[in-house]
Amino acid sequence: MTVDISELVDLRSHRPEAIAEAAARRIRRPLLNTSGRLMIIAADHPARGALAAGGRSMAMANRADLLERLCLALSRPGVDGVLATADILDDLLLLGALDDKVVLGSMNRGGLQGARFELDDRFTGHRPEDIERLGFDAGKLLLRIDYDDPGSLTTLESTARAIDDMAARRLPVFVEPFLSHRTPEGKVRNDLSAEAVTKSIAIASGLGGSSAYTWLKVPVTENPDDMAEVMATSTLPAVLLGGEVGGSAEEQAGAYEKWRGALRLPTVRGLVVGRSLLYPADGDVAGAVDTAVGLL
Repeated sequence: MTVDISELVDLRSHRPEAIAEAAARRIRRPLLNTSGRLMIIAADHPARGALAAGGRSMAMANRADLLERLCLALSRPGVDGVLATADILDDLLLLGALDDKVVLGSMNRGGLQGARFELDDRFTGHRPEDIERLGFDAGKLLLRIDYDDPGSLTTLESTARAIDDMAARRLPVFVEPFLSHRTPEGKVRNDLSAEAVTKSIAIASGLGGSSAYTWLKVPVTENPDDMAEVMATSTLPAVLLGGEVGGSAEEQAGAYEKWRGALRLPTVRGLVVGRSLLYPADGDVAGAVDTAVGLL
C-alpha cells in the first residue's frame, strides 16, 4: 500500500468524525484465535520520543513510511494485530487496515526517552474509556521501576489503578515491567538479569484489585536459558517483547533464536515486536514478519 498523506490530512481537516465512524464499522475478532497464539506489531515508540530503529536515529519520524510498513506487516498471514498510540491507530482506521485485527491502545507515554522525569511515566495515551469507546481490544502499559527514583512509585500506583479500570470493563491489559536504573550519564537502562526480570514479573502480577484481565509483556533474559525459571514466577499469560535489536543480520537472527526457545514455555502465548520487524537489517519487512510468525 502507498499511503497518500494528503488524503489523510484532508479527512482529518474536513471530516474528523470519519475516525469514529471507521472505528464503529471495524470488523472485530476475539483476542485469541483458534491457535491460542498472538503476533502483534508494535508501533507506539514515537509518542515517547523514541524514533530510532535499525541503526537510524530518526527512522520512525517519517509517518508515511511507517504507515506503509505497518500496513504491509498487518497484511502478512499470521499477524494478529497492532499496538500503537491514538495518532497511528487513527491513521490505520482511516486506511481500513484494522479490520479483523486485534487492536491494542498504548496507555502511558509520558516517560519521554532521555527526560529527567522518564520514570514518572504518566498516562498520556489511551484511557480505559477510550479503548472501550472505540471498540479496541486491549491496552498496554509500561512499568519501569527504579528503587532510587521516586517517580517509579507514581507510575506504580497509576498502573494499579489502570489495571482496575480495565478489569472493570473486562478489557485485557498488557503490562510491560522492568527493573531499571540510571547510568552515571543519567540514561535509563533496563536490567535483563534473571533475578531482575523475576522480581519485575512478581511485582506486576500483584498490581490492582484483580488480575483476571492482566497479561504480561516480558523481555527475554540476558541468558535465554533462564527463561523457564523466570516465567515460573506467575500464572498470568504472557507475550514476549522484541526490544532493541542491532542493525546487523546476525543480531536479528540471534533475536529470533531467543524468541524461539521462550515461546515453548507454558505461559508464553506470543510475540509483540516492533522495530526489529518494521525496520529489519535487510529492509525486507515481509520476510522479517513471516520469520517471526513462523516461530509461533
